[in-house]
Amino acid sequence: MKKQFLSLTAGLALLALVSACNSSKTAETTTDTSMTTVDTTVIVEKGVEVGGAMMVPSKNIVENAMGSSDHTTLVAAVKAAGLVETLSGTGPFTVFAPTNEAFAKLPAGAVDNLLKPEMKKDLASVLTYHVVPGSYKSSDLKNGMELTTVQGQKLKLTEKNGEWWVNDAKIAIADVISSNGVTFVIDGVLMPKK
Repeated sequence: MKKQFLSLTAGLALLALVSACNSSKTAETTTDTSMTTVDTTVIVEKGVEVGGAMMVPSKNIVENAMGSSDHTTLVAAVKAAGLVETLSGTGPFTVFAPTNEAFAKLPAGAVDNLLKPEMKKDLASVLTYHVVPGSYKSSDLKNGMELTTVQGQKLKLTEKNGEWWVNDAKIAIADVISSNGVTFVIDGVLMPKK
């Protein structure tokens, strides 16, 4: 009987030891799981809000513009002109991006006419007049500065009463940084000279 009691006691001690090890393992697993959660935390990227969407440096100019509800006409025009791939390229580019309201200021039917397939060359000319090779931020701008566009003609930057203008369009939002350049939101459509 004494032997049975010793065997029973040893068995209980072993059971307690195994149980303690398992609870220790459970604690380690919980710790590992919480560490995994910390490792997968998403870091929110800083950017500039344009047209209800956050424009972030990890996206290219076209990807950012596609998120803006203020630039649906511009995005449609870029697609119609076949410039999506170019403006999604490495660049860098500086883009002066007219809003939907800017396009609405054009004479009636002008946008619809430019979006016709037979007008693709003219549309590309207008759009590339809004694009400058290189990456310019507002801190790089100087009053009276002229920039040569991808289209080939020049744009003139002017400061009036603390506000910046490109030709006759006011810069509404500056320094929208993308992975392949900088965008300036403007309130007018820039038209190249014929």
